[in-house]
Amino acid sequence: MRVAIAHDYLNQFGGAERVLQTLLEIFPDADCYTLLYDKEKTRGIFEGHKPHTSILDVPGIRKHHRLFIPLMPIAASLLKSKKEYDLLISSTAGYAKGFGIRASYHVSYCHSPLRYAWEIDYLKNLRFSPKALSNLVAYPIARWLRKWDRRAAHKVNLFMANSGFIAEKITSYYGRDAIVVYPPVDTELFHPELQSGKKDYYLMVGRLLYYKGFDLGIAAFNQLQKPLKIVGRGPELPKLKKLVKSPLIEFIESAGDDELRMLYSNAKALIFPQIEDFGLVAAEAQACGTPVIAFAKGGAREIVIDKKTGVLFHEQTPEKIIEAVQGFEYLAFDRRAIARSALRFSKEMFRTNILNTLAKYGFTF
Repeated sequence: MRVAIAHDYLNQFGGAERVLQTLLEIFPDADCYTLLYDKEKTRGIFEGHKPHTSILDVPGIRKHHRLFIPLMPIAASLLKSKKEYDLLISSTAGYAKGFGIRASYHVSYCHSPLRYAWEIDYLKNLRFSPKALSNLVAYPIARWLRKWDRRAAHKVNLFMANSGFIAEKITSYYGRDAIVVYPPVDTELFHPELQSGKKDYYLMVGRLLYYKGFDLGIAAFNQLQKPLKIVGRGPELPKLKKLVKSPLIEFIESAGDDELRMLYSNAKALIFPQIEDFGLVAAEAQACGTPVIAFAKGGAREIVIDKKTGVLFHEQTPEKIIEAVQGFEYLAFDRRAIARSALRFSKEMFRTNILNTLAKYGFTF
């Protein structure tokens, strides 16, 4: 059976790329298509699949791809295949479901509908201010992207969503149903470290982007005067460093997988104040047996069981984070039970759910 797997762009390595990595493990002979490919930024993981790329795949655009958002639908439509496939699987938060790949059946594993089309505030992650451009540029671009995104969605035969939260968006934006298949956590890599040290700090992990709420965590821990480690890099880093008032807040810009596992395992809790489509960082922390203190919206509600595997708070403010942390410290958590709860997000479960779903539609492997 001829299988193609499409992914928006490969110029970073995060949760969506871990999903793609697992899909390529399930379908090792699949051809891979993407708008952009940066071998170094993706740790060479996809080199063996020699990704087919678009007309936008040049060094300057790879580095500053968000500046070329209006061109991506055009590039996506022009990214065509020389052969026809039996099955196309798009791993996408927007563009890959619109690639010009010929296939008899198209399954879209949706991390999110195209954010720049449907959620204007997401443009705050760009290096220029969208507020000044919103009326003249941002909103007309969003309307054009929304039209393209709906048209691309109509070409999909079956939607899989990475959470119930995203399944609801797919229904709202596209008028389509979606099957929920949670993304994979590598539970062989992320597991409790039984010999881990004293748990004397809190943790935040992820790309340093506007919507992820690192500023809220910093504001809370400036007041709490408790140790907070922030792991990650991104465009918000200079701004975030300026917000720090407490000597107990530390930035770790880079951490390998083994180091990250130890950071998770040794933390009192992960602070997770953002609204995520799913929230792979929260699931990884849980796989390490670490409680998560999370804002009760988005994928976090499907990961964190309040008072059992973490604590949920209901307003995105530093004050509510402070209250949640203070309440958390009076609770006891069974870290082994937290890790067991996270097994529903394992790679093995993801593989089983993907293959079982495809089998229902006549695809057996």
